[in-house]
Amino acid sequence: MKAEQELGVTESKEHNTGEWYAQVVQKAKLADYAPMGGFIVTRPRGYALWEGIQEYLDGWFKADGVQNAYFPLFIPESYLQKEKNVIEGFDPEVAWVTHGGHDELEDRLAVRPTSESIIAPFMAQWVRSHRDLPLRVNQWCSVVRWEATETKPFFRTKEFLWQEGHTAHETNEAAWTETMRRLDQYERLYEDVLAIPVLRGRKPAHDKFAGADTTTTVEALMPDGKSVQGATSHLLGQSFAEAFDLAFRDENEEKHTAFTTSWGLSWRALGALIMTHSDDQGLVLPPTIAPEQIVIVPIWQKDTHAEVLGYAERIRTELAEAGFRVHLDERDERNPGFKFNEWELKGVPVRIEIGPNEVAEDELTLVHRPDGESTTVDRVNAIEVVDTHLDDVYKKLYDAAHENLKENIREAESREEILGTIGQHGGYVKAPWCGKEECETPIKDTISAEIVMIPPEDETGTVYEECAICGEQAVETAYFAKKY
Repeated sequence: MKAEQELGVTESKEHNTGEWYAQVVQKAKLADYAPMGGFIVTRPRGYALWEGIQEYLDGWFKADGVQNAYFPLFIPESYLQKEKNVIEGFDPEVAWVTHGGHDELEDRLAVRPTSESIIAPFMAQWVRSHRDLPLRVNQWCSVVRWEATETKPFFRTKEFLWQEGHTAHETNEAAWTETMRRLDQYERLYEDVLAIPVLRGRKPAHDKFAGADTTTTVEALMPDGKSVQGATSHLLGQSFAEAFDLAFRDENEEKHTAFTTSWGLSWRALGALIMTHSDDQGLVLPPTIAPEQIVIVPIWQKDTHAEVLGYAERIRTELAEAGFRVHLDERDERNPGFKFNEWELKGVPVRIEIGPNEVAEDELTLVHRPDGESTTVDRVNAIEVVDTHLDDVYKKLYDAAHENLKENIREAESREEILGTIGQHGGYVKAPWCGKEECETPIKDTISAEIVMIPPEDETGTVYEECAICGEQAVETAYFAKKY
């Protein structure tokens, strides 16, 4: 098989989404499968995307007074037992260390599935007075959850990268403000960085984080009709603080239990990014996060080689000095067609083609990755022109994802309508719900769809009718969907 044939994606996103996704991840050099099932090796291009997300979020967190720290990978079982809801909620997924070398450990060590139970006791040591509050820490790390379900790179792996923030506050109101502040930032990341519109709300009570009062979420709809839980922010109330004696003394030296939050985003965001924008030619990336925003491909013959390459290098230098992430592909051993296909596969948002005609006319030919739109422009004001084209690419990606979301939110008033609509169309189905978990069960058991979100309360005072499943009085609206 020729190298050009080996390079490209051979499966269809529409007709064989799973295999298509696996090929994009591997052929765009984002990740490889590890020898242990359910684990992946993140390649430099894939890790660069994670670093891009980290750069945005880390800056926003620190602007709010969040400080980064690092806590041990292992958590003593005795610590987990202090917050029983956590160990019960994660028990099937916890990986345990039972031996150190040849010696059996007296206290088993959990490989962290989440870190509330190791972070809260240290926050308790650090907080004495109301003057120590609010306390905000965050760590960038990996966690392990021994998933029993089928794994998929970035979407669902046994070990994954994430950030987890933990805060302590004097009042429940302050903790709630913190919870929503982080949810706002997650929404901002998806919409302003990843070009993915999201829905925001909270999880139903039976699906909230173990030990939390409220779990809020942003949900992203994938082109195959499934929902991705994009990030969550939890109001923990006082459960963890009580378990670990996280308390403070007020101005009158009276002791009070603190209120805490936790919030996190994992590299599932990368899975959503790949799935949302990419196509049958390979990866598609928004310019905000692409490792290379622009690739310059010179097109020469033997007698124009020096002239074309010199012109291309001047353009590269000009754009790089202006702060763009730009790469000049000056390889002699590859023809322009191969380079076009390779950079399309890698998802570079804008390609600049420079041949003898562009040199003679002092022009640039710009090609957009999402749709192949080609425009020849005057080189004058190249920085402003390229910047505008990068904005255009971002808008194209966001608009396409927004249209997919808008077209795939439907309503239903009965169990049969929920099942039929999701079965035929996928996407989200809004339905009145009584609030009882057992009314989700017939939907989950029949088509593996569930309640992924409860939207924010309607401030105008929504009047709910009958629950779509049981016919009793509905108390809120539920969004049903299949999910990753």
